[in-house]
Amino acid sequence: MTDTTSLILSPYERNGIAVRNRIAVAPMTRITATENGHPTQTMFDYYLRFAEGGFGLVTTEGLYTDKAFSQGYRFQPGLADDEQAQGWTAFLRDMQARGAQVVAQLMHAGALSQGNFHRTGTVGPSAVRPKGKQMEFYFGEGQYPEPRQLTAHEIDDAVDGFVNAARRAVNIAGFNAVEIHGANGYLLDQFLTAETNRRTDRWGGDTQARVQLLADVVKEVKLGVGNAVPVGIRISQGKVNDFTAKWPGAQRDAEVIFGTLAAAGANFIHVTEYEAWQPAFEGTTDSLVALARRYTPGVTIIANGSLHTADRIANALQDGADLVTIGRGALANPDLPKMLERKREPRIFDGSILQPVANIKDAELSMQTVA
Repeated sequence: MTDTTSLILSPYERNGIAVRNRIAVAPMTRITATENGHPTQTMFDYYLRFAEGGFGLVTTEGLYTDKAFSQGYRFQPGLADDEQAQGWTAFLRDMQARGAQVVAQLMHAGALSQGNFHRTGTVGPSAVRPKGKQMEFYFGEGQYPEPRQLTAHEIDDAVDGFVNAARRAVNIAGFNAVEIHGANGYLLDQFLTAETNRRTDRWGGDTQARVQLLADVVKEVKLGVGNAVPVGIRISQGKVNDFTAKWPGAQRDAEVIFGTLAAAGANFIHVTEYEAWQPAFEGTTDSLVALARRYTPGVTIIANGSLHTADRIANALQDGADLVTIGRGALANPDLPKMLERKREPRIFDGSILQPVANIKDAELSMQTVA
C-alpha cells in the first residue's frame, strides 16, 4: 500500500468523530423521498451501497427542518416531525452495523425553495430575488420568486426548526452526527451574503453581524443535543445559483467566519468549493481548506470539491483537511475504499446519471444527483 493510500485509509478519531478511513460520501440531493418527506427504500439502497463499499462516513442529502418554509425541493426528505424521523431508525442501525457513521444534514432552503409540500411562497433575510433560474431537473421553472423578508419572530422559528430537527435526528432516528447546512446559497448562506442580506437590524451589517445567525444555530443545536453527537456546519463561497461567488472581504472574511463558527462550538466545519485545491482568492495561494485550518485550531476540517482522485484526496488531507467528502467520485465508485485498498483503478464518472427523469411520476424511482 502506497503512502498516499495509507493516509486515505487511516482511521480518524477526534471531536466525537470516529471513522475507519478519511474518505466520506458528500451530501447529494436525490429527490427520492415521498411527496410528504418520508424516506424510501430507493433512498436506503442508494446510501447502503457506500457502507458496503467501505466508506467510513456518509452524509445525507439536505433534510428539511420544519413545515413552514424550509423545504427546498419536491420529494425531499425531512426531519420536520417524529414520523419522518422514525422512518430512518432501522436503516441507520443497518448502516452502522456495516461500519459506516451517518451524518444528518439539516437544511433550510429559504429564498431558493422551489417546491414545498407544506407551504406556498418563499422567505429570505431580505426581499431580494435570487440570481439565476430554478433548476429544471428538480422540477423548478423560470426565475426564482422574490422572497418575503423574514420577521424577527420567524427567524427564531427557523432556529427552533434546526434545533428540533437535530433532536429528532439524534433521539429518534439515531444519526451519528448533525451537519447544519450553511452553504451553497440556502437560508443561512443568504444571511451570510451581503447581496441577499440587506437587513438593518442585528442580523444585517458587516461580516461579523451576518455570520451571527449561523453561529447562533450552531450554539442552539449543540444545546439541544448536548454532547450526544458532534455538531458541525457546511460552509462555501459558491452557491447553487452562483457558482463563482466569492467573499468580498477575502481572507479577512475567512478569518471572521471560521473563527466565529469555531468559537460557537462547531465540532467540525465542512468546507466546499468547486475546486477545493485552488486558491480561495485571486492573488493569494491558500485554499479555503487551508484557511479554515489556520483559523480553527482543534476543529475537525472536512474538505469537498472535485476531489475525485487519490492524489487530490491526499493533497487535501496534507493541506489541512482531516476528512474528505466526494460526490461524483463516490457515485462512480461506491466501493472506492475497497478499490484503493486493492490498488484498483477507480471507474470514470458517467455524467448521464445526472440527466432529468422523464416525468414527475417517475421521480421517486430516479437516481438524479448533483454533487
